[in-house]
Amino acid sequence: MENDMDVRKGRHCVFDLHAHLVFVTKYRHKVFNEQHLTRLESIFRDVCESFDCRLEEFNGESNHVHLLVSFPPTVELSRLVNSLKGVSSRYMRRDYPELAEHYWRAKRLWSGSYYAGTAGGAPLATLRTYIEQQNRPAY
Repeated sequence: MENDMDVRKGRHCVFDLHAHLVFVTKYRHKVFNEQHLTRLESIFRDVCESFDCRLEEFNGESNHVHLLVSFPPTVELSRLVNSLKGVSSRYMRRDYPELAEHYWRAKRLWSGSYYAGTAGGAPLATLRTYIEQQNRPAY
């Protein structure tokens, strides 16, 4: 492995799992400014720590955010996402009451859907080739 800093160790495993997450605001409303994004990063970092995850990168625009999260194999990604979106929505509503106009009828900051993609490591074609070339014993 090229960078041992990315490899984490658990009790019975060694892992390097990363997910690229994208959350979109409800109705794609242009909600966020720099102050909001700074606060969201802080909230997401705290939630990640409570799941024994690391927020590696964060950025966003007025209507969506991107997160790069390192997570252990014991974490269900859907539960992490649910917590990230739920906690951030609750704290942003509390800390920035002016965002209420964007909640409108839905009373939600985030769209119900999200994007999650695996990230890092070798491309799939390289992994397939590596696995195919293993010295399988002949019986």
